[in-house]
Amino acid sequence: MNSNIELLNYIHQNSQMGRIAVEQTYREVEDENFKQLLQSQINEYEKIYDKAEEKIQKEGGKAKENSPIRKIQSYIMINLNTINDKSPSHIAQLIIRGATMGVIDITKRIKEYREVDEEILELANDLLKFEQRNIEELKKFL
Repeated sequence: MNSNIELLNYIHQNSQMGRIAVEQTYREVEDENFKQLLQSQINEYEKIYDKAEEKIQKEGGKAKENSPIRKIQSYIMINLNTINDKSPSHIAQLIIRGATMGVIDITKRIKEYREVDEEILELANDLLKFEQRNIEELKKFL
C-alpha cells in the first residue's frame, strides 16, 4: 500500500472513532451548551472522515473501517466510565483523554509520512488542529 493511502486510512479510522466516542457520550449529556459543543465536534469528525474517504477513492484505494472489536471496546469503556458520573466535567475529561491520544498519534503520523501528497498532509494537520481545539474547548467544562 502506498503512503498516501496509509495516512488517509489512519485519518479515516481516527475520525471514525472520535465521532463514535463523542456520539456515545453525547447521549449521556443533559447540559445544552455541552451538547452543542459535542454536536459540533461530531459534525467536524464526519467532515474529516468523508474527506479522507473521498481522497482514498481518488488514490485508487479502499477505505478501512475500525474493527467491530475496537468499536465494542470503546462502547464498553465509555459506558463503564459514565455509569456513575455523567457530569459535563467527567465526560469532558474522558473526551480530552481520547483527543490527547489522537494528538499524539496524528503528530507521530505526520512526522512519519512527510513524503505524502501535500493535500493529504494538510488533511492530517487539519485533524491535529481540530483535536487540539477540542481539548481547549472541553477544558471549559472541567
